[in-house]
Amino acid sequence: MHKKLTAYLSTLEADGFGKWIVDTESRGTVDNPIQMPYVSYSRMVKQFVNDVYAFADEHQEYDLYRYNIILAENGIEWDGKSVCEKDVSTLEEKCIVALIMAAVRSERFADGALLNFFRTGTITKWLKRLQEIDET
Repeated sequence: MHKKLTAYLSTLEADGFGKWIVDTESRGTVDNPIQMPYVSYSRMVKQFVNDVYAFADEHQEYDLYRYNIILAENGIEWDGKSVCEKDVSTLEEKCIVALIMAAVRSERFADGALLNFFRTGTITKWLKRLQEIDET
């Protein structure tokens, strides 16, 4: 059921996910303003984000756009560090996909947040749990 998402497990290790772009050439004047730093995500990450939203639209029974409520119902408080360290071995699929949606949405509130979830292996851990659920 989650093949669209778990298929990324085979490509995650080879992907660099993205990199921070920091303007070091501009002078910071009115005529030459400095651009704020941002993350330039890899093609794979951009497609992953699109597939997460497509999954949410295709599986409205999960109500993933209310991910914060799903997480709260599972006793998960959203903060970067504790979410990354959370043991997900007993969580159900709806909660795992809600965690993924929350990670994707977190980029809207903090530049580079999604990059951190990829680089720490948290996305991989969540996708492996989904794969485990699919296999049982």
